[in-house]
Amino acid sequence: MEKGVQRWVVDISKWDPTPHDFSFALYLLPQHHHSSIIKYVKLEDRKRALVSRLLQYALVHQVLGIPFEEITINRTIEGKPYLEIDKAGMDFPNFNFNVSHHGDYVAIASEPLCLVGLDIVSCTSDEILIEFYRYWCLKEAYVKAIGIGVAYGLDKVEFHHTGWGNISVKIDGETMTEWKFWLFELGKRHWASVAKGHPKSATESYKRTLRQSDFDEEDYNKGLYLPDAPFLSKTVEQLISIFCEAKG
Repeated sequence: MEKGVQRWVVDISKWDPTPHDFSFALYLLPQHHHSSIIKYVKLEDRKRALVSRLLQYALVHQVLGIPFEEITINRTIEGKPYLEIDKAGMDFPNFNFNVSHHGDYVAIASEPLCLVGLDIVSCTSDEILIEFYRYWCLKEAYVKAIGIGVAYGLDKVEFHHTGWGNISVKIDGETMTEWKFWLFELGKRHWASVAKGHPKSATESYKRTLRQSDFDEEDYNKGLYLPDAPFLSKTVEQLISIFCEAKG
């Protein structure tokens, strides 16, 4: 299952597309995604939206081997993206992914069994605010993993750590042993947090998109304790080449 554990990140500040370049990348995606990208006025916001979707399709294609024309990505009512696929044909118990973008970076994380949540923050302020943003980043990754969004009572979520390693979480004072968290420094005062946890914690709308939500402890731990993957730096040009090579 280790192939299903992926972490990709793109520094969009390194991509300065001409209008033709942007249009070419946009039209690699299905038509129904276009309006949600070009609705933004600022080019930087359009770039984040475009690269987020390029990452989703490229990762699904590379990990699962699904032809691009057969990939369908939708969102739950709460806005969490998910892959629509014949559940009987999947190589992994619960392949799912999450995306995030802030500042210069856009990233995606995937897991083969556990729920996965990802959040990126950038902060150029003082150390006190940096500490706050790190905690906020972890909380966001948790709520994004379960698919409930920022409306969830973040005051119920409490993190403990040792030098930002060995991170654990308590919900309403109860330690959640079926969850693991990581915090990564991406560079340029950007941080990314990854949360992975039990599918039974997902919202009902997101749970319906999963292949399986109940696991015995032994099977679940096989997914929970898979080695975590480092973030692999990708360029927009590399993502585009994945599309072009697949389409011949």
